[in-house]
Amino acid sequence: MQKKGKFILMSVAEFGQWLSDNRFNRVVRLIQNHHTYSPSYKDFTGSNHFALLEGMERFHMVERGFSEIAQNLTIFPDGKIAVCRPLDTIPAGIKGANQAGICIENLGKFDKNADAMTDSQREAIIQVNALLCREFHILPSTDSIVFHHWYDLNTGQRTDGEGTTKSCPGTGFFGGNTVEAAETGFIPLIRAAVSSLAPEEAESPDLVTAEVTALSLNVRSGPGRSFPVVKSLNKGINVSVCEESGGWFRIHSAEQHWVSGRYLRFI
Repeated sequence: MQKKGKFILMSVAEFGQWLSDNRFNRVVRLIQNHHTYSPSYKDFTGSNHFALLEGMERFHMVERGFSEIAQNLTIFPDGKIAVCRPLDTIPAGIKGANQAGICIENLGKFDKNADAMTDSQREAIIQVNALLCREFHILPSTDSIVFHHWYDLNTGQRTDGEGTTKSCPGTGFFGGNTVEAAETGFIPLIRAAVSSLAPEEAESPDLVTAEVTALSLNVRSGPGRSFPVVKSLNKGINVSVCEESGGWFRIHSAEQHWVSGRYLRFI
């Protein structure tokens, strides 16, 4: 595992352990798969992971006006995975599918007759999608694992490729970018990978979902302001409420993560 600033670079095995070692509060129901298009394979030297990440962040901030790099995760041709935006932060990946989504950018240009995906990246993409499904209790399907091509760029509505769309994640991505191609050439690989993973410990059922209304909401280690802050959550994310105590709400079934109910809107 390597770190540079906000970016964490790791192998698939390290990423799986990192997911197990961390606790996430955001409700995640969608996994977005993209290709970067640019940078592509010609820009990857085998050792310039951080330089490419920093370049993408500069582009997203200067040209797109984002607060930071758009994606939560980047997967490189050598199979390495980078954590970019925190998983508890909403990505800027697909208009209409960000709030409950995690954005994966797969470095390369995967339209037909462009970059030929390496075996290492192919396996990493499958495994990362499977590990995220296990972590967030997602059943792999074309309703939960989605491509940018399926969403209209102007309306943010899912159109399954109709209207104004990108080709992302590429017309050659695991056999194609259509819903039908994903159902036959991508989703079955993720289902098989999920079935081979050791299951996570069962969690108690969620009681209700709420949206964070504060610009930055402190998460504390107990139900009150006297408890230490363990992290903060941005406005607009959804969390699962598991317990209530004196106007404070526990938002993780396995950890003592509490927030003030004053800054939640129950959905």
